[in-house]
Amino acid sequence: MLNKPGYDAMFSGVIGQGYDLLNLICPIATEMSRLVGIASSEYAAQATENFTVVELGGGTGITTLSLLTASDKFNILSIDNEPVMQEQAKKHLHKWAAEGKLEFCGDDALSALKNIAADSIDIVASAYTLHNFLDTYRQEVMQEIFRVLKPGGQFINGDRYGLDDISEHTRTIQQEVSGYFKTLTQINKLDVLEHWIVHLFSDESENHVMRESTALEQLRDAGFSNVTLSHRLEVNALVTATKPDL
Repeated sequence: MLNKPGYDAMFSGVIGQGYDLLNLICPIATEMSRLVGIASSEYAAQATENFTVVELGGGTGITTLSLLTASDKFNILSIDNEPVMQEQAKKHLHKWAAEGKLEFCGDDALSALKNIAADSIDIVASAYTLHNFLDTYRQEVMQEIFRVLKPGGQFINGDRYGLDDISEHTRTIQQEVSGYFKTLTQINKLDVLEHWIVHLFSDESENHVMRESTALEQLRDAGFSNVTLSHRLEVNALVTATKPDL
């Protein structure tokens, strides 16, 4: 969801304008957003005060809403530099923004994180954003996530984590593409179909794909502990990781 060299800016066009169609072609994505909200609320359950949450790639507000409704303890900064999508989120979530529970930032993820103080954030949450990054950029983002989290803070991400079994991964992607065609041709959204297929080629390129074992090792290399992958649904999974206490 980033619009500068090295990022996929397709969300500023046809996909961004009709992003809600994602629930039709990939209902698992909505489930992952829900799981991010649940995992975040479970982490914050023992807290007696408000939690600061940074959301990377807020998009149209699907995961933001999951976070806001999962716990009233969250004060959220939602980061996304695709204005087409962020404007939809501002419209959908104006109630929470008016209450001071939600702020928006239009910078790219890395720039926004670099402007946040070290050891100041309780949770960094995301869904379907990090897989869009080039692997080199993603590695920098991971390091910044670690830096801004408080000791004991948690990273929670629902995203596309490629299967280590390449053959099984390929079969799963083929089934996914077949579903795109079936769903979007039935409702005559061929322009959206074209853009999602082109975007999928980017997702599956070698310098973008987040292969499970590599992605988890990258988190450990950044300094995280308790790195866990759960709730795998096809190529989608929930990953959590903790910044160790001092």
